[in-house]
Amino acid sequence: MTLSSSGLPDLTQAQLEAWAVQARTHALEGYLPDYIPLLAQANPTWFAVQVKGEGNRLHTFGDTSLSFPLMSVVKPFVLLFLLEQLGRAAVFSQVGMEPSDAPFNSLIQLQADQGWPRNPMINSGAIVLASLIPGQDAHTRCEGLRQWLNQRADCQLFLDKQMLNSVLSLTNERNRALMSLLEQTHHLEAGEVALDTYNYVCCLSGTVADLSRIGMLLVQGKGVVSPEHSRVVNAIMTTCGLYEASGRFAVQVGLPTKSGVSGAMLSVVPNQGVIACYSPPLDLMGNSKASQFFLQQMVQALRLSVFG
Repeated sequence: MTLSSSGLPDLTQAQLEAWAVQARTHALEGYLPDYIPLLAQANPTWFAVQVKGEGNRLHTFGDTSLSFPLMSVVKPFVLLFLLEQLGRAAVFSQVGMEPSDAPFNSLIQLQADQGWPRNPMINSGAIVLASLIPGQDAHTRCEGLRQWLNQRADCQLFLDKQMLNSVLSLTNERNRALMSLLEQTHHLEAGEVALDTYNYVCCLSGTVADLSRIGMLLVQGKGVVSPEHSRVVNAIMTTCGLYEASGRFAVQVGLPTKSGVSGAMLSVVPNQGVIACYSPPLDLMGNSKASQFFLQQMVQALRLSVFG
């Protein structure tokens, strides 16, 4: 395929469809997470993508009516929300910005860091950030975040109560251990409310259209949020968004990207647009197999990497 140097404006529907058809075959290599019962029931053949550019340019493929929980894809937007509400100094006095080479729920990493949450994209950091969202309880905090995102991104995120019940149906001992250590080391107060809030916000749900709309908040120059805050979030997504796979992904793809165990994946093309994908089967690190393949093909062909 001939390489382009112009970026997203050169994307054609034929290209998108060819990459998507190839990507769906890679989903067969993945697995569905069984630690959240409702996620394990997802159809492994589901695939949807929306590429949204400036000037409302849209390219879509697959069943774009499918709704899914954001899961960890919500983490950059919790960070963005708190940067806007509290400011950079207040946020990063509570959580770090260093990459981790350990899994997203690693207790060993948190122990090695003496209870200091290394970055906002891993579970320990996200639980601490959940404690900073204004509100008396998890429902109020989640609703405040949901309304803020929907108003600023003109989308229709909703709380999937069935998914939330599925998440709460099993005791997540690893997250509870993270919460306990954070409390013991005085990096977290009111841990139960913080953990509840984390579970709630991860169950905010929508379609690839909703995902692309909130993603556009991170495209600099939109005028809806601070460009500096968008830059910070994009930088942390680049270094931390795919957990221990972040370094490899930066080399192979080179876009700020965040994944979730639902199979959602969002990539930001700074100053150009976003790529929102959904395909449930995951690799061993919890990232969508098909979405990663699709992104790599698209980014290489259109030369979208931020590293040139």
